[in-house]
Amino acid sequence: MKNRLNAISIFLLFVLCFSCKDDKVPPEPEIFQIEEVLIDGIPKGTNAYEEVNTSSPVCIRFSSPVDRNTVAPNIEFSTSDGIRVSAEYSYEENDSLLKINPANTLRMYSGYKINILPNLKSKSGLLIHTGKSITFATGIDSTDKFPVISNEELLTLVQRQTFKYFWDFGHPVSGMARERSTSGNTVTTGGTGFGVMAIIVAVERGFVSRQDAVTRIQKMVSFLKNKCTSYHGAFAHWINGETGATQPFGTKDNGADLVETSFLFEGLLTARQYFNSAGNDEQQLRNDIRQLWESIDWTWFQKNGQKALYWHWSPDYEWEMNLPVSGWNECLITYVLAASSPTHPISKEVYEQGWAKNGGIKNGQSYYGYPLPLGPVYGGPLFFAHYSFLGLNPKGLSDAYADYWVQNTNHALINYHHCVANPKKYSGYSRDCWGLTASDGNAGYSAHSPSNDLGVIAPTAALASMPYTPEESMRALQFFYYKLGDLLWKEYGFTDAFNLSANWFDNQFLAIDQGPIVVMIENYRTGLLWKTFMSCPEVQAGLIKLGFNFQIN
Repeated sequence: MKNRLNAISIFLLFVLCFSCKDDKVPPEPEIFQIEEVLIDGIPKGTNAYEEVNTSSPVCIRFSSPVDRNTVAPNIEFSTSDGIRVSAEYSYEENDSLLKINPANTLRMYSGYKINILPNLKSKSGLLIHTGKSITFATGIDSTDKFPVISNEELLTLVQRQTFKYFWDFGHPVSGMARERSTSGNTVTTGGTGFGVMAIIVAVERGFVSRQDAVTRIQKMVSFLKNKCTSYHGAFAHWINGETGATQPFGTKDNGADLVETSFLFEGLLTARQYFNSAGNDEQQLRNDIRQLWESIDWTWFQKNGQKALYWHWSPDYEWEMNLPVSGWNECLITYVLAASSPTHPISKEVYEQGWAKNGGIKNGQSYYGYPLPLGPVYGGPLFFAHYSFLGLNPKGLSDAYADYWVQNTNHALINYHHCVANPKKYSGYSRDCWGLTASDGNAGYSAHSPSNDLGVIAPTAALASMPYTPEESMRALQFFYYKLGDLLWKEYGFTDAFNLSANWFDNQFLAIDQGPIVVMIENYRTGLLWKTFMSCPEVQAGLIKLGFNFQIN
């Protein structure tokens, strides 16, 4: 009995002791910490963020509400090289979500850093558990800069706006195209030819009246005929738009430029065919163009009878420039027009030896899976596929050396795929942002190409390739207009070029780049300039002489 009473006593004592113990587990100490970082609304899972929208806020979600008074002193927002970035703060979710909004749009393709310092506090007074450094790199501001319109409306808008370079900015005395935005009285021979073709598009699209177009082109033709210095019928690269005197392009380049003359007459012959009514004004225009056309002594530029055409001749330096026009480049039109001349034509032998180098222009290699019949590695700058083919229709055009539709299409596709592959890792290159050709650049003017890739994209490269790469070129057009339009889209269309790696955007327009945009978009849409130029009977005869197969319509 005694043992049983002892056992009961021990049990009661145990129960009494347990019941006196506090049955609440003390809480863990509260930790104030960062739970999530979102940029562009997406948690990345790492500290590094790439291609961030330049206008997106940085959102930081904390484990508890933040003390607003400690935010500004303890958050450092700077560029990657330490330059402070002004920012504004806003709060959501009962102050547990902090939004850091840059006071100004961030620079594209640049690095940024946000440091969270250890004195940041919660509303309850807890210090941030650990500091944090958030680094990110911007891409572009991907918001649309203009209202979205149909593709057809966009093409028309681009043609109309770009055409204004030649109409509103044409030289007031000569009517010819200024070389670039800052050229003053310097007008360009080849760019004027491109501008004439753009004016024809403008008539067809209703941007200007037919009569106003005839009057403007007649002003140019009369200036060339009555005031301009010419050399055996050919004109200089640059001309003073008031006096007609030659404006030297270089020390020894102060005379004839046969290639620029070819581009001029590619346009003028197209105008002669287009303005075909019986009215006195159009008859006069056709007669004056014919006289200028027949005055060119193409054989003179064979340099004392050689089997090649030479680019330059100067009354002071004669043939010292010594540059044969030899393929493959932008100059096929020069040999075609020289063979087509009704007064001073070259022979097929000059074409074979001088231009084709008896087959030496062939390439035959493939790049990114596309065979390239002619030219340098990767095709060279894209203007090779544009300048001669503003009028010459490459569809169905072939000779012993190439099918020119294949040549130009594959050249454009190689250029496109190079930019997509982006072997030099330039900022911004993509399936939407591509196109390497001769243009301005942040390091100066250069003939940009896959083998001379300096990070410079020129809108004319992709846009003037519209007949060859319609889907790729349309994507580029949409990107240039909607995404970069606040930086590229100006009074006369798209400015000449940009480099996203250098955050550089040109403020210039160039005649030789604006013209092909208007013309080649029209050739993509209707084939207007191809049909009109190819209707020239002399051109048809010249192509036959040189051994080309071709189609007129």
